[in-house]
Amino acid sequence: MIVGILTARLTIPEARSLKQKRHVLRSVKDRLRNDFNVSVAETGGQDLWQSAELAVAMVGTDRRYVNGALDQAVNMLRTAPGAILAGYEIEFF
Repeated sequence: MIVGILTARLTIPEARSLKQKRHVLRSVKDRLRNDFNVSVAETGGQDLWQSAELAVAMVGTDRRYVNGALDQAVNMLRTAPGAILAGYEIEFF
């Protein structure tokens, strides 16, 4: 069993309140869940208006498949409306 975890740091420059930030993140998290069948949670920056950290987890039997799916998730985050990908890390267990 392979567990892949993507940790992504996002900047949300247009957010002027936590409500606006949550709106952008909800859209991003829903899209990740629907398109890639992954688990997503906000793991950092909950109190900051313009930045967030998301953890994306995927479990599979083939490391190449999990890595490919997480790479596609990174590409989606690069083009997510309202958010800028500031950095990311992918780990496998």
